Amino acid sequence: MIEVDYLIVGAGLAGISFAETCISNGKTIVVFDNNSQNSTLVAGGLYNPVVLKRFSEVWEAQKQLETALPFYKKIEKKINRSFLHEISLLRKFNSIEEQNNWFTASDKPSLTNYLNPTLENYTNEAIQAPYKYGKVNYTGFLDTVGYKHFYTAYLKEINALEETSFEYDKIEWHDAKLFYKNYKAKHIVFAEGFGLHKNPFFNNLPLDGTKGELLLIHAPELKLTKIINASIFILPVGNDRYKVGATYNWQDKTAQPTQEGLHELTAQLKELITCPFTVEKHDAGVRPTVKDRRPLLGKHFEKNNLFVLNGLGTRGVMFAPFLAKKLYHYIEDNTPLDKELDIVRIYRKMGIVKS
Repeated sequence: MIEVDYLIVGAGLAGISFAETCISNGKTIVVFDNNSQNSTLVAGGLYNPVVLKRFSEVWEAQKQLETALPFYKKIEKKINRSFLHEISLLRKFNSIEEQNNWFTASDKPSLTNYLNPTLENYTNEAIQAPYKYGKVNYTGFLDTVGYKHFYTAYLKEINALEETSFEYDKIEWHDAKLFYKNYKAKHIVFAEGFGLHKNPFFNNLPLDGTKGELLLIHAPELKLTKIINASIFILPVGNDRYKVGATYNWQDKTAQPTQEGLHELTAQLKELITCPFTVEKHDAGVRPTVKDRRPLLGKHFEKNNLFVLNGLGTRGVMFAPFLAKKLYHYIEDNTPLDKELDIVRIYRKMGIVKS
């Protein structure tokens, strides 16, 4: 029987963040991952403290950035790999009205640090921008594919990875102690993304799921050095390759790329750039979204050593380390969770708990 502090189910952004938080605090872990959920692998990996559709601040954006960026840099140093790329994001304006909305937003105290009040005249022959751009500060992207690949390789090296499906019916409790196959653990944290729907302990939570499709294109004449945000985003990843995304589909819950998604993205791309491009890859995944736009964090209403870390939505890169830290201190130090995050808010609406 192997004794550990935590079993962690899922090795996406959430699971890895919680695993590293545990290891950094001297806790023993085993992570279970069968690669059934691919939202981390097909993500654009962008981090951005502003909701650009509405010119509003992401909830707790500053605290998220202050946690996430040092967290990723620490992992880079630890495993001697580079994943985090700090790169400017430019919001392309389509009218004077959009410019004015930007100026108004940049005057708001909550957005002053993030929205540059001076218009950017970024010149690129392949993009027509008569109304110029607005620059967002503190932006960039995480190479999520490399990040997961090399971090799970590290977990393998320290004998902390089980590349297999987690079997919920194999959990046993004896004298309030938790057992799973040949493991004895203090806690289990489920960080399964959209896979939560198969989890009998937490599948009553309102995880919705939003399908997104993403392209990798080759465009030698584009020569972008910044992230461009318009109706879609274009993200330079090197060697004349660019990620282009993303679609939002609230009905289709499969991870299969579609012709509709391909047409939507290529049509918008042709409206944005004038140079030729070829599509080299077309991916799809289901983002773990929640209707109230807040993550799902907390403890099972009956099983005191089962926890959930989910619902990171479209902002997993910023959210994951921030939420992992909160959940860890909730479990270890009884630090209360924010009411906006705690799944008690859901249990109360369902009438499962009263306080």
